[in-house]
Amino acid sequence: MADGVDTSWLDEGEQRDWRASVVGMTYLLATLSRDLEVATGLSMAEYEILVRLSEAPDGSVRMSDLADGVAHSRSRVTHTVARLEAAGLVSRRPAAEDRRGIAATLTAAGYERLVAAAPSHVASVRARLVDVIDRDQLAQLGEAMRAVLREAALVDAPGESSDTSCGDGAEPCTQEGLRD
Repeated sequence: MADGVDTSWLDEGEQRDWRASVVGMTYLLATLSRDLEVATGLSMAEYEILVRLSEAPDGSVRMSDLADGVAHSRSRVTHTVARLEAAGLVSRRPAAEDRRGIAATLTAAGYERLVAAAPSHVASVRARLVDVIDRDQLAQLGEAMRAVLREAALVDAPGESSDTSCGDGAEPCTQEGLRD
């Protein structure tokens, strides 16, 4: 692929759309991250981990599964969870399934912090993306990103599940704005 022998160069339209995608995604993620940090003091990585833990049935997820679920390295997730743990938002303990792995568990303080942070984050997501494009464009963007994740063999790609319940399945995460 990189040897240049059989390179299938991007045509003008593909190049235009590719560059718009790269710049747009970079801008969007940086702006959402900045908005979140200014409003809540949480980084995007911290927020996403709190969301994933809040969606788990018992508020607990193995560290390796958490890393896979947020598409970050295990090392990065370990450092992020350590910061959250130092702030009292998460605790770590041996995994219930086999006691060999470590699980991160959302604390009551972590859940409260997430509930407090969610409205401003959702407002930012709306202002920066959801209300900027129409529903069809948003659906196409979501499908395009799911295709990328499927190609990367991320079996449990974010957004692949139709389950929108938080943990116990009683009510949707969107009820309190915990899901983006």
